[in-house]
Amino acid sequence: MFAVVKTGGKQYRVAEGDVIKVEKLDGEVGKNVVLDEVLMVGDDKGVKVGEPLVKGAKVTFEVLEQKKDKKIIVFKKKRRHNYRRKKGHRQEVTVLRVTKIAGAAAKKAAPKKTEAAAE
Repeated sequence: MFAVVKTGGKQYRVAEGDVIKVEKLDGEVGKNVVLDEVLMVGDDKGVKVGEPLVKGAKVTFEVLEQKKDKKIIVFKKKRRHNYRRKKGHRQEVTVLRVTKIAGAAAKKAAPKKTEAAAE
């Protein structure tokens, strides 16, 4: 079973047991975090797409780590004006492991109509 969740302005496709890095979420290491902004849920039976969210779907994560990501360099330059500025930035991230995907039962996708069947 998989799900597409939205957090921090980004979308992530996750399955049970996956480990992902997302923008900082409140939560202590070892505690569970529940995200209910689920855009899609799917399994071997079919896929259910939300409009925009899937009602009743939730994904439970375990917080593995709260840390800072690797440093990125922000460099500005204007040529021929002796203007150079260099800054570094480290984004705070939360490392999560998917423990449970609870979603509304996925419906089998309806077969697409072909032009011959439509006539």
